[in-house]
Amino acid sequence: MKNFKILVFALFLCISSLSYAAKVDTLQIASTAMGKTYKAAVVLPNTYAKSKTAFPVMYLLHGAYGHFSDWLKNTPNKKLVQNLSDQYNLIIVMPEGETFSFYLDSPVNKESQFETFITKEVIQKVDQTYKTISNRTGRVITGLSMGGHGALYLSTRHPDLFCAAGSMSGAVDMSTMLNRDSSAQVVKLMQPVFGDKSGSTEMYEQHAVLGMLDKIKVNKLPLIIDCGVDDFLIEPNRELHRRMVYNKIEHDYTERPGAHTWDYWENSLPYHALFFNKILLKNQLVTKK
Repeated sequence: MKNFKILVFALFLCISSLSYAAKVDTLQIASTAMGKTYKAAVVLPNTYAKSKTAFPVMYLLHGAYGHFSDWLKNTPNKKLVQNLSDQYNLIIVMPEGETFSFYLDSPVNKESQFETFITKEVIQKVDQTYKTISNRTGRVITGLSMGGHGALYLSTRHPDLFCAAGSMSGAVDMSTMLNRDSSAQVVKLMQPVFGDKSGSTEMYEQHAVLGMLDKIKVNKLPLIIDCGVDDFLIEPNRELHRRMVYNKIEHDYTERPGAHTWDYWENSLPYHALFFNKILLKNQLVTKK
């Protein structure tokens, strides 16, 4: 009888945890800029349904060759994002960025306008659909690889939208891609963004985070940046760190064991969530005064 009661209690706890676990929505977002409709995954914390208060939002960008659902299906722990949403009472939005958009507005292709998509259409749709803190004090952004570039690029160009930003294994100098064995493939994949100039180092450098230090310094956004020591993008990230130190730009920079892998990013994301949580909590306390 005692064992039966223990079993029933354990089953109750299991059902309770499932009932109150973070919820995952798939949101359809129409893009007027590109004339298409894209999907975004939205994770709502377990407190969301019964709460009347507005929630902060973390935008979490995927990498090259990927899509909006990557963070939900590719981490070794398939509940990583949901657990962080619950832990920090945070809405986490994972928008579509296509395989090689780099979250830029293409100067040559009207069907690849992902800066406009994220900063105007995605944020607006999310704020209209959910109970969000719909201003910069409750909004942060980060991502991996191409998404790391995107998070730093978008937050630098739109400091009115975000109160902090991060990058995991970020492609902060996109021209690095042209130095790899797969450079011909990179040129082909980037043609929808840069057209005939997709093989031009100068074009990549014009849009690289490495070239945005003056704007980053003026904005003074809290930044968290990390990269694995065995990652092929470690040197550009080290260079970004060196330039930020030289320019006296405050930032949190870390190198950890690891390469360009989901094992590394699964380990990295909780650090970003913790970093952002401190800023978001401080902002909410200031707002309430």
